Amino acid sequence: MSATPANSNTDVSALDPALAAKHARLREVLGQHGSALVCFSGGVDSTLLLKVAHDVLGDRVVALTTESETMADSERRAARELAAFIGARHEVIASHELERPGFAQNPTNRCYHCKAELLELARPRATALGLDAVLLGTNVDDLGDHRPGLDAANEHGARHPLVEAGLVKEEVRALSRALGLPTWDKPQLACLSSRFPYGTEITSDRLRQIDGFEDGLRALGFRQLRVRFHDTVARLELPVDSMPRALEPAVREAIVALGRRSGFTFVALDLAGFTSGSLNQLVNVTRRAPPR
Repeated sequence: MSATPANSNTDVSALDPALAAKHARLREVLGQHGSALVCFSGGVDSTLLLKVAHDVLGDRVVALTTESETMADSERRAARELAAFIGARHEVIASHELERPGFAQNPTNRCYHCKAELLELARPRATALGLDAVLLGTNVDDLGDHRPGLDAANEHGARHPLVEAGLVKEEVRALSRALGLPTWDKPQLACLSSRFPYGTEITSDRLRQIDGFEDGLRALGFRQLRVRFHDTVARLELPVDSMPRALEPAVREAIVALGRRSGFTFVALDLAGFTSGSLNQLVNVTRRAPPR
């Protein structure tokens, strides 16, 4: 990835009129803040948010990445590179979700604890820097999933500019591409804690097992993937069109060997394919109103 700052004057004249209107609305929403701290993971959503916030607010926006054991090592590196690409000021501080009461036990509201930890770090940092708002990269599609983290966000007064602009995930990707962001086609990501069925304890060693296995799969050329932890079994989720390659003898053997080096006895391929948030199928999901 180039470290050259992104061009804030990217031509968006070719955008679909509806998307152009949402881009304009996003700029308007961000312009209502005198300054802001963007909670920045380096994912598709927060990268677009940081880019447009930086376009509008310039040096009055700061990106904040909270690093913990639940963040893949590759994503820590990517966040630093992307902030430099955009040209935004970037701060990194340590987060300690595993030490937070209730988190490691992995309850169904685990994401509440994670988001609360993030915002309990972000809000004081924003205050110390004299920044007006704390912004999250939530998009409209996030509102229909099991997202207890949104409750924590609302309790801490965080804002959701992509939601306020009416942007769904597909539009976030399209606008990211138009603005020259390398994340426009980045695979869907989630913290490593999402690989554990609710009620399964999350530990440092288990997080490293998952991170190492997923890194190895990416080295084999797989992009969109999840390794779900089921004690001695690693359940591998891949897009259906990637399965034939995974079952080629040499590749299959490499995957099994990788899984065993990562500490798993068995490696299983989930025939349902990749599904973001697949473990939420065990939770009753109700559509929530947009956060205010």
